[in-house]
Parts: sequence; structure tokens; C-alpha cells
Amino acid sequence: MAYELLFHYIESKSHLTLSNNEKQLIQAAFKLKHLRKRQYLLQEGDVCKYMAFIVKGAGRMYAVKENGQEYVIRFAIESWWLGDYESYNLQTASLYNIEMTEDSDVLLVMREQIQEVAAAVQAVGLMIKEIDQKGAIATQKRIHSAISLSAEERYDVLSKSYPDFLKRFPQSMIASYLGISPETLSRIRKNLLFK
Repeated sequence: MAYELLFHYIESKSHLTLSNNEKQLIQAAFKLKHLRKRQYLLQEGDVCKYMAFIVKGAGRMYAVKENGQEYVIRFAIESWWLGDYESYNLQTASLYNIEMTEDSDVLLVMREQIQEVAAAVQAVGLMIKEIDQKGAIATQKRIHSAISLSAEERYDVLSKSYPDFLKRFPQSMIASYLGISPETLSRIRKNLLFK
């Protein structure tokens, strides 16, 4: 079942159908792992060895400032990838923590293994290209939102683009992701109720 979700994801992103042989190559490269709520996939200072495809559950990537304040960089739920792309690709120490926010099942793949599979399976190479393009666009939108939209507008964009996030992640994490205080988020949500 876990691998079937990954196969479907690869096929939908690449617009190609995987053969049984290609599915076997993919399955051999990925390792299924169960992570508990609050368990780390990556801790600051470590090198990101694995990229995780979430089969079930949710997680977040965040940084911690010197004063202890957390800044959520990204969220991930089912059929999303979670990992520190910079650390994973450059094999450098990560600036981030990646923690599961729910009990989760993930498929883990190491950099060398995904590269080998991408070379052997065209659909995987196309999927990676699609992920890279969509990731660059999402990052650009996030930067634009952070520098040009009000807190209310950022919340509105998030609620329309990723409504599941609002149901799956605590309000304190949502506030951190939006770059606002939990009190400001509370006020925004209350104002929306009375509109």
C-alpha cells in the first residue's frame, strides 16, 4: 500500500506508466519507516541523509533562533516530500529540524539511490524535475507573500491554498509559518468569523 501511493505519485507527476520492473527498482531504493509524533527526521547540525515521502501523517521543518523562538519553514502531509533540500543535495550540516507532528509512515530514500533510480527510470527523473520546478515556484510565492502581503492576506492565501494545514497543524505552528504571533493569528481568525 505504501509503495502503491508512491508509484501513483510518480506516475501522476511524470505522466508515464511504470512497468513492474521499474516498480521493483523504485521499491528497492526506498525504505519504509514509522516515525512517532514528535520524533525527529532531522536535527539541526546533522546532514540530511534521507528525503522522506509521507505515506501517512504530517511533519514540519523549522529553525530555532538564539532566543528559542521557532520559525516554521514548511509543512508536509500525505503525498508530500519532506527534507532539507540544501543539506541533502550539498551534503552539508542542516540549519533546520524536521519533526513529525503526527504518527507517520514515510518512505525514505538516500541521495545516491534516488540518482541511480532516476537514471534507470525515466518517470522518476521527470518527477524530480516537476518537484524542482514546483518547489521553486512555491518558494518564490512564499517570499513574495512574506515581503508584500499583510498578515491577514498571508493567512487568506494559506487558507485557500492549503486548507488542510489549518486542520492538521496547531495554531502556534501556523502562526510561526506565517511569521506572526499566535495572538495576531487569533485576532485574524476572530475577525474572519464576524465578516
